[in-house]
Amino acid sequence: MCASSLKNLAIPRNRSIVSINPQAPGSLNNYVDILFSFLEELRSTYSQLIILCIGSDRSTGDSLGPLVGSMLTNLRLDGIPVYGTLENPVHALNLRETKEYLEDKYASHAILAVDACLGQKQMVGHLEVGKGSLLPGAAVKKRIPPIGNLFVTGIVNIGGYMELMVLQSTRLGIVFPLARFIAWGMFLAVSNWANNNY
Repeated sequence: MCASSLKNLAIPRNRSIVSINPQAPGSLNNYVDILFSFLEELRSTYSQLIILCIGSDRSTGDSLGPLVGSMLTNLRLDGIPVYGTLENPVHALNLRETKEYLEDKYASHAILAVDACLGQKQMVGHLEVGKGSLLPGAAVKKRIPPIGNLFVTGIVNIGGYMELMVLQSTRLGIVFPLARFIAWGMFLAVSNWANNNY
C-alpha cells in the first residue's frame, strides 16, 4: 500500500499532466497518489471505471499498452474491466469499434487510457499521468479520435523522426520495466480508489 498521503504531496490545481521518473526516490508513491487524486475528481460524475490499454504486440515500442493490460488482468482488479491485452490488443484497426462497444455496454463510465508515446531523449523511460483524452497514433500520424478521461503514457523512445521505425526498434528492456511500474502503481491506485466508497 501507499505510504505517503495527498496532504504531503503538492499537486498544482491547474496542472493536468504530471511527469514521473520511475527511477527517482518515492516515485511509486507519488504516481499512486497522483493517479488516485485524479480518479477522485471523476467520482461524482461517473459510476464506472474502465481501463483501456492501447497498442499492438507487433511493435516493441507500441506493446506497452497491451503489456500493462495483461499485467493488470493477472493482478485481478475487482470490478474494474480492463480492455487491451497481449491476447486481445486494442489498436488503430479496432479502437473505434471498441469505443462504440464500451459506450453501448456501460451507461456511465470513465476511461483511464494507457498508451506508449515518443518524446525527448531525456524523458525516455518516464511516464506522464494526465487529465483529459489522449490521441492514440499521433506519433505515427494516424488520425484516431481522442479517447479517455484520464491517461497514463509511457515514453518509450525518442520522437521527431521516422516514428514508425523508432517504435518498431524500441528496446524491450525499456518497455517492460516501464509497463511493470505503470501496471503495479495503477493496481494500487485503482484498488484504493475502488475500495474508498466506490
